[in-house]
Amino acid sequence: MTTPGTPGPSVRRHGKSVIVIGGGISGLASAALLAREGHDVTLYEKASTVGGRASSWQSEGFRFDLGPSWYLMPEVFDHFFRLMGTSSDEQLDLVTLDPGYRVLFEGVDAPIDVPNGLEANVALFDEIEPGAGRRMRDYLASSRETYDIAKERFLYTSFRSWLPLLRSDVVTRLPTLAKLLLTTLEKRVAATVTDPRLRQILGYPAVFLGSAPAQTPSMYHLMSTLDLDDGVLYPQGGLTTVIQRIAALAEEAGVRIVTDATVERVRTTGTGRRARATGIDWTDAEGATRASFADVVVSAADLHHTETKLLPRELQSYGEGYWTGRDPGPSALLMYLGVEGEVPELEHHTLFFSRDWHENFARIFGPDKKIPEPPSLYVCKPSTVDPSTAPAGQTNLFVLVPLPPLPALGLGGLDGAGADVLEKLGDTVIDQIATWAGIPDLASRLVVRRTRGPQDFVDDYNSWSGSMLGPAHTLAQSAMFRAGNVSKKVRGLFYVGGSVRPGIGLPMCLISAEVLLKNLRGDTSTEPLPEPAPSVAPVVPAPAPAAPAAV
Repeated sequence: MTTPGTPGPSVRRHGKSVIVIGGGISGLASAALLAREGHDVTLYEKASTVGGRASSWQSEGFRFDLGPSWYLMPEVFDHFFRLMGTSSDEQLDLVTLDPGYRVLFEGVDAPIDVPNGLEANVALFDEIEPGAGRRMRDYLASSRETYDIAKERFLYTSFRSWLPLLRSDVVTRLPTLAKLLLTTLEKRVAATVTDPRLRQILGYPAVFLGSAPAQTPSMYHLMSTLDLDDGVLYPQGGLTTVIQRIAALAEEAGVRIVTDATVERVRTTGTGRRARATGIDWTDAEGATRASFADVVVSAADLHHTETKLLPRELQSYGEGYWTGRDPGPSALLMYLGVEGEVPELEHHTLFFSRDWHENFARIFGPDKKIPEPPSLYVCKPSTVDPSTAPAGQTNLFVLVPLPPLPALGLGGLDGAGADVLEKLGDTVIDQIATWAGIPDLASRLVVRRTRGPQDFVDDYNSWSGSMLGPAHTLAQSAMFRAGNVSKKVRGLFYVGGSVRPGIGLPMCLISAEVLLKNLRGDTSTEPLPEPAPSVAPVVPAPAPAAPAAV
């Protein structure tokens, strides 16, 4: 349990008492913004440290980010920090990656390195497929326009009112927006490039959205703006450093963070339309059951868990019936590998694409769910850029293999102690990386090995169906069609995080915290909130680099 935070000198308590359930990025950001607003906020996290999916783990001198590893949409992070009276420059040490990432293709000897910047990528596509450069310039211009309109009108809103959307910039684009929603990303990509490798590069962002290119609206071609135009950054210390900075700002604003606290139920009073959230029952580290009370309850936990486990059936806005037929998105095998020596064959981000990735996606998202063979996968190697992640001369590898959302696949473990099916898959994946990248002795050089599987997501994050990210961004689960941020049946109960609008990923979770603040203010605007002058609140200085505590 952490020491209760002390309000900064500029914070005056004049608002409501608020309980936040869950200490992932959305819960921490929500708590921070509400405390800065003047509310009295306490956050409850069931783990011993905050961070959720973005926690970290240490072993044998290696430090691994347990989940997110891509730092995209940097302006969203900077906007949040400015709302807190500081900036990304003051809180983080960001490094530009060039190349942004490397792609290896099954059966193709030469990888493709995706460079930093629009012009370099236009030239790359034109070199690989003559004539594709011009089409890519148009594609990325459309991507940029769609991204900009999404930020102004569709991401920073809970859609509680349609009036703010009746703007000329939206109304005049309605035919285009409708086409973007009703056409799949796969079709949009196929109309842009013909080379299979380039199609995979443009289609893979669907995985960031927990979906497949054939099931993702082409509206999400906006994702290509993030890596092919804006570029890819990395915060020194890893993504867990972002969590540390947000947690520090939250405590500075007055948030009390209680760890080892498992929330058992949301307390309510009244029935029918008079039902109101009044607090929570929770179990502490010693197993004692406690009750805490507040005017407002914010759940940053998995929405399915919150609705079906923490509320009685009659007060569930999204009961079990809602989830029937919904797409939970993929699960994953995650591997944390400490490697003796350097691995120059891999970049900071390296993607491995199988030749028949339609079959890959069909096995993950189709009705007959199976482990893909061979799987497409992703490897992160932060240790070249960030020495804090591995002992000198050693290599830190994080491996992500998308899997169908089947908790029955089991738990991972240390040194091969996980479920047999996961460990055998891990062996296969290590061999696949070694063969495709040309690292024949990779398996013999491993000094640390840990796996995590679908059941770990259930146990650690109460994740619905063992989902790695949250509900997929299919048409029926995007924008206004995604689960809302306010309980329909319990007044004073709000939702943030990847399960609800605007969606999955660290930037979206930060935005959901801002949507929460708007809801409490009664603000139905669609734009990001105005940023205060930096002098509004004291800046929490970033600490000297240090290895985060182990989870």
